[in-house]
Amino acid sequence: MGTNLVRSAARGAVAGVVGTLGMDLLWHARYRRGGGDDGFADWELSTATEDWEHAATPGLIGRRIARDVLHRELPDSAAASTNNVVHWATGVQWGAAYGVVAAATDRRGIRSGVALGLLACSTSYVVLPLLGLYKPIWEYDAKALSQDYSAHVLFGALTGAAFWALTRQR
Repeated sequence: MGTNLVRSAARGAVAGVVGTLGMDLLWHARYRRGGGDDGFADWELSTATEDWEHAATPGLIGRRIARDVLHRELPDSAAASTNNVVHWATGVQWGAAYGVVAAATDRRGIRSGVALGLLACSTSYVVLPLLGLYKPIWEYDAKALSQDYSAHVLFGALTGAAFWALTRQR
């Protein structure tokens, strides 16, 4: 059973990469429609982020972990790479957790993936305000929440579909 859970977690992690890439492609398309001009690679790698003041939330989480857990202060030059590492690690860990739960419950596919996306997004609106990195959910307008939840639903649906495809190949 332990080997199967490890295998399921690994497949879930790979599926999480698929889901994260899909979600990021959606966010980038929205960014471009809103007037942004960075290509996908520059946008994805946060190349314009030069300091912590302009870092996205994943980067700020990584900075806090480095400071509070590792007792290291990260330089401004680490803002972009920290953002990328934490963002992708988050998608991979949600995928790995999905893989374990899907294997244990035999629920896999798009529907359970959508539930994963809703859970991941909702968790952000609980945990991140407690860390002072988000406002409480009721302070966001419907458009912002709709964009965030729809992107995470896509993440979950793609993660679920990828996991299903990876486990069908056995």
